Amino acid sequence: MKLIVFGLTVSSAWGNGHATLWRGLCRALAEHGHQVVFFERDLPYYRAHRDLTALPGGRLVLFDAWSEVQALAARELTDTDAAMVTSYCPDALAATDLVLTASRARRVFYDLDTPVTLARLRRGEAVEYIGPGGLGGFDLVLSYTGGSALTALRDELGARRVAPLYGHADPSVHRPAAPLDRYRSDISYLGTYAADRQAGVSALLIEPARHRPDRRFLIGGAQYPADFPWTSNIHFVHHVVPEEHPAFFSSSRLTLNVTRGAMAGMGWCPSGRLFEATACGAAVLSDDWEGLDAFYRPGEEILIARSAEDVCAAMDLTDTEIRRVAEAGRDRTLADHSATRRVDALERVLAEAPRRAPEISARLAGLGGEP
Repeated sequence: MKLIVFGLTVSSAWGNGHATLWRGLCRALAEHGHQVVFFERDLPYYRAHRDLTALPGGRLVLFDAWSEVQALAARELTDTDAAMVTSYCPDALAATDLVLTASRARRVFYDLDTPVTLARLRRGEAVEYIGPGGLGGFDLVLSYTGGSALTALRDELGARRVAPLYGHADPSVHRPAAPLDRYRSDISYLGTYAADRQAGVSALLIEPARHRPDRRFLIGGAQYPADFPWTSNIHFVHHVVPEEHPAFFSSSRLTLNVTRGAMAGMGWCPSGRLFEATACGAAVLSDDWEGLDAFYRPGEEILIARSAEDVCAAMDLTDTEIRRVAEAGRDRTLADHSATRRVDALERVLAEAPRRAPEISARLAGLGGEP
Protein backbone atom coordinates (compact mmCIF):
# COMPACT_ATOMS: atom_id res chain seq x y z
CA MET A 1 0.00 0.00 0.00
CA LYS A 2 1.11 3.53 -0.74
CA LEU A 3 -0.19 6.13 1.71
CA ILE A 4 0.07 9.89 1.28
CA VAL A 5 -0.29 12.03 4.41
CA PHE A 6 -0.83 15.78 4.55
CA GLY A 7 -0.07 16.47 8.20
CA LEU A 8 1.15 18.92 10.80
CA THR A 9 4.63 17.53 11.41
CA VAL A 10 6.60 14.34 11.58
CA SER A 11 10.00 16.06 11.46
CA SER A 12 9.86 17.76 14.88
CA ALA A 13 8.58 16.42 18.20
CA TRP A 14 8.82 19.87 19.75
CA GLY A 15 5.60 20.94 21.48
CA ASN A 16 3.24 18.54 19.69
CA GLY A 17 2.00 14.98 19.99
CA HIS A 18 1.67 14.29 16.26
CA ALA A 19 5.30 13.64 15.36
CA THR A 20 6.03 10.73 17.69
CA LEU A 21 2.79 9.02 16.70
CA TRP A 22 3.56 9.33 13.00
CA ARG A 23 7.10 8.07 13.42
CA GLY A 24 5.83 4.88 15.04
CA LEU A 25 3.13 4.40 12.42
CA CYS A 26 5.54 5.02 9.54
CA ARG A 27 8.03 2.53 10.92
CA ALA A 28 5.35 -0.12 11.43
CA LEU A 29 3.87 0.57 7.99
CA ALA A 30 7.31 0.09 6.43
CA GLU A 31 7.70 -3.21 8.31
CA HIS A 32 4.39 -4.31 6.76
CA GLY A 33 5.76 -3.47 3.31
CA HIS A 34 3.89 -0.20 2.88
CA GLN A 35 5.23 3.19 1.75
CA VAL A 36 4.38 6.60 3.24
CA VAL A 37 4.85 9.97 1.55
CA PHE A 38 4.43 12.67 4.21
CA PHE A 39 3.83 16.26 3.07
CA GLU A 40 4.76 18.80 5.76
CA ARG A 41 4.87 22.55 5.50
CA ASP A 42 8.30 23.74 6.68
CA LEU A 43 7.13 25.94 9.55
CA PRO A 44 9.83 27.99 11.34
CA TYR A 45 8.68 26.77 14.76
CA TYR A 46 9.39 23.14 13.86
CA ARG A 47 12.34 23.88 11.58
CA ALA A 48 14.25 25.29 14.56
CA HIS A 49 13.75 22.04 16.50
CA ARG A 50 13.85 19.44 13.75
CA ASP A 51 14.96 16.02 14.96
CA LEU A 52 14.06 13.84 11.96
CA THR A 53 14.90 14.36 8.31
CA ALA A 54 13.95 11.05 6.67
CA LEU A 55 11.16 8.49 7.06
CA PRO A 56 11.96 4.78 7.33
CA GLY A 57 10.73 3.14 4.17
CA GLY A 58 9.06 6.36 3.06
CA ARG A 59 9.61 9.94 1.99
CA LEU A 60 9.31 13.29 3.75
CA VAL A 61 8.38 16.24 1.55
CA LEU A 62 9.06 19.62 3.19
CA PHE A 63 7.79 22.75 1.48
CA ASP A 64 7.33 26.47 2.14
CA ALA A 65 4.05 27.02 0.29
CA TRP A 66 1.31 24.77 -1.07
CA SER A 67 1.80 26.14 -4.55
CA GLU A 68 5.28 24.56 -4.59
CA VAL A 69 4.00 21.02 -4.14
CA GLN A 70 0.47 21.00 -5.51
CA ALA A 71 1.53 19.50 -8.83
CA LEU A 72 3.80 16.95 -7.12
CA ALA A 73 1.02 15.96 -4.72
CA ALA A 74 -1.38 15.49 -7.63
CA ARG A 75 1.12 13.22 -9.40
CA GLU A 76 1.66 11.18 -6.23
CA LEU A 77 -2.09 10.67 -5.95
CA THR A 78 -2.29 8.85 -9.27
CA ASP A 79 -0.84 5.60 -7.83
CA THR A 80 -1.79 6.03 -4.17
CA ASP A 81 -3.96 3.55 -2.29
CA ALA A 82 -4.91 5.92 0.55
CA ALA A 83 -4.62 9.70 0.85
CA MET A 84 -5.00 11.25 4.28
CA VAL A 85 -5.46 14.78 5.63
CA THR A 86 -4.94 15.33 9.35
CA SER A 87 -6.12 17.81 11.93
CA TYR A 88 -3.93 20.92 12.30
CA CYS A 89 -2.40 20.41 8.88
CA PRO A 90 -1.63 24.00 7.82
CA ASP A 91 -2.78 23.26 4.27
CA ALA A 92 -5.70 21.03 5.20
CA LEU A 93 -8.33 22.77 3.06
CA ALA A 94 -6.18 22.81 -0.08
CA ALA A 95 -5.10 19.22 0.54
CA THR A 96 -8.72 18.18 1.06
CA ASP A 97 -9.73 19.74 -2.26
CA LEU A 98 -7.00 17.70 -3.93
CA VAL A 99 -7.59 14.43 -2.07
CA LEU A 100 -11.31 14.40 -2.82
CA THR A 101 -10.53 14.40 -6.55
CA ALA A 102 -8.48 11.19 -6.26
CA SER A 103 -9.79 8.54 -8.63
CA ARG A 104 -8.02 5.58 -7.02
CA ALA A 105 -7.13 6.30 -3.41
CA ARG A 106 -9.27 5.87 -0.33
CA ARG A 107 -9.91 9.40 0.93
CA VAL A 108 -9.24 9.64 4.65
CA PHE A 109 -9.36 12.33 7.32
CA TYR A 110 -7.54 11.61 10.58
CA ASP A 111 -8.51 13.82 13.52
CA LEU A 112 -5.80 13.48 16.12
CA ASP A 113 -7.49 16.21 18.17
CA THR A 114 -11.18 15.27 18.10
CA PRO A 115 -12.18 16.66 21.53
CA VAL A 116 -10.60 20.01 20.66
CA THR A 117 -12.21 19.96 17.21
CA LEU A 118 -15.67 19.32 18.63
CA ALA A 119 -15.27 21.80 21.48
CA ARG A 120 -14.33 24.57 19.05
CA LEU A 121 -17.15 23.63 16.72
CA ARG A 122 -19.69 23.74 19.56
CA ARG A 123 -18.44 27.17 20.64
CA GLY A 124 -19.05 28.43 17.12
CA GLU A 125 -15.35 28.89 16.40
CA ALA A 126 -13.76 28.29 13.02
CA VAL A 127 -11.94 24.98 12.70
CA GLU A 128 -9.33 25.86 10.11
CA TYR A 129 -8.54 22.28 9.07
CA ILE A 130 -12.15 21.35 8.24
CA GLY A 131 -13.95 22.97 5.32
CA PRO A 132 -17.52 24.30 5.26
CA GLY A 133 -18.78 20.97 3.93
CA GLY A 134 -17.56 19.09 7.00
CA LEU A 135 -16.19 15.58 6.62
CA GLY A 136 -18.88 14.04 4.42
CA GLY A 137 -16.68 13.82 1.34
CA PHE A 138 -14.18 11.42 2.89
CA ASP A 139 -14.50 7.67 2.51
CA LEU A 140 -13.25 7.19 6.06
CA VAL A 141 -12.76 9.42 9.10
CA LEU A 142 -10.32 8.20 11.73
CA SER A 143 -10.32 9.57 15.25
CA TYR A 144 -7.66 9.50 17.95
CA THR A 145 -10.66 9.49 20.31
CA GLY A 146 -13.29 6.77 20.56
CA GLY A 147 -16.57 6.54 22.43
CA SER A 148 -19.11 9.32 21.92
CA ALA A 149 -16.66 11.24 19.76
CA LEU A 150 -17.32 8.85 16.88
CA THR A 151 -21.05 9.58 17.01
CA ALA A 152 -20.36 13.32 17.16
CA LEU A 153 -18.16 13.18 14.07
CA ARG A 154 -21.07 11.62 12.19
CA ASP A 155 -23.81 13.82 13.60
CA GLU A 156 -22.01 17.16 13.70
CA LEU A 157 -19.51 16.93 10.84
CA GLY A 158 -21.22 14.54 8.44
CA ALA A 159 -18.64 11.75 8.53
CA ARG A 160 -20.03 8.72 6.68
CA ARG A 161 -17.75 6.03 8.10
CA VAL A 162 -15.75 6.51 11.32
CA ALA A 163 -13.29 4.38 13.27
CA PRO A 164 -10.91 4.97 16.17
CA LEU A 165 -7.17 4.91 15.59
CA TYR A 166 -5.69 5.41 19.05
CA GLY A 167 -2.19 6.33 20.07
CA HIS A 168 0.44 3.66 20.58
CA ALA A 169 4.00 2.87 21.59
CA ASP A 170 6.79 1.89 19.22
CA PRO A 171 8.60 -0.97 21.02
CA SER A 172 11.73 -0.36 18.96
CA VAL A 173 11.95 3.10 20.54
CA HIS A 174 9.95 2.88 23.76
CA ARG A 175 11.56 0.19 25.92
CA PRO A 176 13.22 0.01 29.35
CA ALA A 177 16.45 1.95 29.56
CA ALA A 178 19.23 2.51 32.07
CA PRO A 179 18.25 5.22 34.59
CA LEU A 180 19.99 8.57 34.37
CA ASP A 181 20.78 10.61 37.46
CA ARG A 182 19.38 13.82 36.00
CA TYR A 183 15.99 12.15 35.61
CA ARG A 184 15.84 10.31 38.96
CA SER A 185 12.69 11.10 40.92
CA ASP A 186 9.90 9.68 42.99
CA ILE A 187 7.35 10.95 40.47
CA SER A 188 8.05 12.26 36.97
CA TYR A 189 5.74 13.99 34.52
CA LEU A 190 6.49 14.51 30.85
CA GLY A 191 4.32 16.94 28.92
CA THR A 192 4.15 20.30 27.19
CA TYR A 193 2.45 22.95 29.31
CA ALA A 194 -1.25 23.32 28.52
CA ALA A 195 -3.63 25.64 30.38
CA ASP A 196 -6.46 23.11 30.26
CA ARG A 197 -4.23 20.49 31.88
CA GLN A 198 -2.92 22.71 34.64
CA ALA A 199 -5.69 21.93 37.13
CA GLY A 200 -4.77 18.25 36.95
CA VAL A 201 -1.05 18.99 37.25
CA SER A 202 -1.76 21.19 40.28
CA ALA A 203 -3.87 18.53 42.01
CA LEU A 204 -1.75 15.50 41.17
CA LEU A 205 1.80 16.88 41.21
CA ILE A 206 2.11 20.30 42.82
CA GLU A 207 -0.07 19.52 45.84
CA PRO A 208 1.62 16.14 46.51
CA ALA A 209 4.99 17.91 46.26
CA ARG A 210 3.85 20.29 48.99
CA HIS A 211 2.62 17.41 51.13
CA ARG A 212 5.86 15.44 50.67
CA PRO A 213 8.74 17.95 50.72
CA ASP A 214 11.21 15.08 51.24
CA ARG A 215 10.33 13.51 47.87
CA ARG A 216 11.74 14.50 44.50
CA PHE A 217 9.35 15.44 41.68
CA LEU A 218 10.39 16.05 38.07
CA ILE A 219 8.69 17.80 35.14
CA GLY A 220 10.01 17.55 31.59
CA GLY A 221 8.50 19.66 28.85
CA ALA A 222 8.29 22.95 27.02
CA GLN A 223 6.33 26.21 27.12
CA TYR A 224 6.04 26.40 30.92
CA PRO A 225 5.24 30.00 31.96
CA ALA A 226 7.37 32.10 34.28
CA ASP A 227 4.60 32.14 36.90
CA PHE A 228 4.30 28.34 37.14
CA PRO A 229 3.96 27.50 40.88
CA TRP A 230 7.24 25.67 41.39
CA THR A 231 8.20 24.25 44.77
CA SER A 232 11.74 23.53 45.96
CA ASN A 233 11.35 19.80 45.40
CA ILE A 234 9.90 20.05 41.87
CA HIS A 235 12.75 19.93 39.37
CA PHE A 236 12.51 20.82 35.69
CA VAL A 237 14.08 19.61 32.45
CA HIS A 238 13.35 21.75 29.41
CA HIS A 239 12.14 19.59 26.49
CA VAL A 240 13.31 16.01 26.86
CA VAL A 241 14.40 14.92 23.37
CA PRO A 242 12.53 11.86 22.05
CA GLU A 243 15.54 9.56 22.21
CA GLU A 244 15.79 10.19 25.97
CA HIS A 245 12.12 9.50 26.75
CA PRO A 246 12.89 5.88 27.73
CA ALA A 247 15.57 7.00 30.18
CA PHE A 248 13.22 9.65 31.56
CA PHE A 249 10.46 7.12 32.22
CA SER A 250 12.90 4.49 33.52
CA SER A 251 14.47 6.80 36.09
CA SER A 252 11.47 7.38 38.37
CA ARG A 253 9.47 5.14 40.72
CA LEU A 254 6.20 6.43 39.22
CA THR A 255 5.37 8.54 36.21
CA LEU A 256 2.27 10.71 36.07
CA ASN A 257 -0.20 10.96 33.20
CA VAL A 258 -2.47 14.02 33.14
CA THR A 259 -5.04 14.37 30.35
CA ARG A 260 -6.02 17.67 28.76
CA GLY A 261 -9.41 19.00 29.83
CA ALA A 262 -11.32 18.50 26.59
CA MET A 263 -9.96 14.98 26.17
CA ALA A 264 -10.64 13.94 29.75
CA GLY A 265 -14.15 15.37 29.50
CA MET A 266 -14.96 13.38 26.38
CA GLY A 267 -13.15 10.23 27.47
CA TRP A 268 -11.76 7.40 25.36
CA CYS A 269 -8.71 9.50 24.48
CA PRO A 270 -5.51 7.96 25.89
CA SER A 271 -2.45 10.12 25.42
CA GLY A 272 0.53 8.81 23.52
CA ARG A 273 2.65 9.33 26.64
CA LEU A 274 0.51 6.74 28.45
CA PHE A 275 1.50 4.04 25.98
CA GLU A 276 5.10 5.18 25.71
CA ALA A 277 5.67 5.21 29.47
CA THR A 278 4.19 1.77 30.02
CA ALA A 279 6.22 0.35 27.13
CA CYS A 280 9.34 1.68 28.84
CA GLY A 281 8.45 -0.30 31.94
CA ALA A 282 7.28 2.66 34.00
CA ALA A 283 4.54 2.32 36.58
CA VAL A 284 1.99 4.89 35.44
CA LEU A 285 -0.18 6.90 37.80
CA SER A 286 -2.99 8.45 35.74
CA ASP A 287 -5.93 10.75 36.21
CA ASP A 288 -9.25 9.02 35.60
CA TRP A 289 -11.55 9.35 32.59
CA GLU A 290 -14.23 7.35 30.84
CA GLY A 291 -12.85 4.45 28.86
CA LEU A 292 -9.49 4.18 30.61
CA ASP A 293 -10.32 0.70 31.87
CA ALA A 294 -10.70 -0.49 28.26
CA PHE A 295 -6.98 0.13 27.75
CA TYR A 296 -5.53 -0.88 31.16
CA ARG A 297 -6.88 -2.64 34.23
CA PRO A 298 -6.87 -0.10 37.09
CA GLY A 299 -4.90 -1.27 40.10
CA GLU A 300 -3.22 -4.02 38.11
CA GLU A 301 -1.76 -2.50 34.92
CA ILE A 302 -2.09 1.16 35.88
CA LEU A 303 -2.68 3.20 39.03
CA ILE A 304 -5.44 5.81 39.24
CA ALA A 305 -5.21 9.12 41.11
CA ARG A 306 -8.13 11.49 41.67
CA SER A 307 -6.55 13.57 44.42
CA ALA A 308 -3.25 14.47 46.07
CA GLU A 309 -4.01 11.86 48.72
CA ASP A 310 -4.18 9.17 46.04
CA VAL A 311 -0.78 10.25 44.74
CA CYS A 312 0.73 10.10 48.21
CA ALA A 313 -0.77 6.63 48.74
CA ALA A 314 0.79 5.46 45.48
CA MET A 315 4.18 6.77 46.56
CA ASP A 316 3.85 4.72 49.75
CA LEU A 317 3.53 1.44 47.82
CA THR A 318 6.49 -0.90 48.08
CA ASP A 319 8.96 -1.26 45.25
CA THR A 320 7.64 -4.77 44.68
CA GLU A 321 4.05 -3.53 44.32
CA ILE A 322 5.10 -0.77 41.95
CA ARG A 323 7.21 -3.13 39.86
CA ARG A 324 4.29 -5.54 39.54
CA VAL A 325 2.10 -2.78 38.08
CA ALA A 326 4.90 -1.65 35.76
CA GLU A 327 5.47 -5.14 34.36
CA ALA A 328 1.77 -5.78 33.83
CA GLY A 329 1.33 -2.42 32.11
CA ARG A 330 4.23 -3.09 29.77
CA ASP A 331 2.87 -6.52 28.89
CA ARG A 332 -0.53 -5.02 28.05
CA THR A 333 0.98 -2.29 25.88
CA LEU A 334 3.12 -4.72 23.89
CA ALA A 335 0.14 -7.02 23.38
CA ASP A 336 -2.54 -4.47 22.50
CA HIS A 337 -1.15 -0.95 22.04
CA SER A 338 1.94 -1.14 19.83
CA ALA A 339 2.41 0.68 16.54
CA THR A 340 2.08 -2.67 14.77
CA ARG A 341 -1.33 -3.26 16.35
CA ARG A 342 -2.48 0.16 15.15
CA VAL A 343 -1.28 -0.58 11.61
CA ASP A 344 -3.22 -3.84 11.75
CA ALA A 345 -6.32 -1.78 12.62
CA LEU A 346 -5.58 0.77 9.90
CA GLU A 347 -5.20 -1.93 7.23
CA ARG A 348 -8.49 -3.46 8.30
CA VAL A 349 -10.58 -0.28 8.27
CA LEU A 350 -9.09 0.86 4.96
CA ALA A 351 -9.97 -2.48 3.38
CA GLU A 352 -13.52 -2.23 4.70
CA ALA A 353 -14.14 1.39 3.70
CA PRO A 354 -16.11 1.73 0.44
CA ARG A 355 -14.62 4.18 -2.05
CA ARG A 356 -17.01 6.63 -3.67
CA ALA A 357 -16.54 8.25 -7.06
CA PRO A 358 -14.62 11.55 -6.90
CA GLU A 359 -17.58 13.64 -8.03
CA ILE A 360 -19.72 12.23 -5.21
CA SER A 361 -17.05 13.02 -2.61
CA ALA A 362 -16.71 16.53 -4.00
CA ARG A 363 -20.47 17.10 -3.87
CA LEU A 364 -20.73 15.80 -0.29
CA ALA A 365 -17.91 18.12 0.76
CA GLY A 366 -19.58 21.11 -0.84
CA LEU A 367 -16.91 21.48 -3.50
CA GLY A 368 -19.15 21.26 -6.49
CA GLY A 369 -19.34 18.25 -8.80
CA GLU A 370 -22.25 16.75 -10.64
CA PRO A 371 -25.50 16.14 -8.73
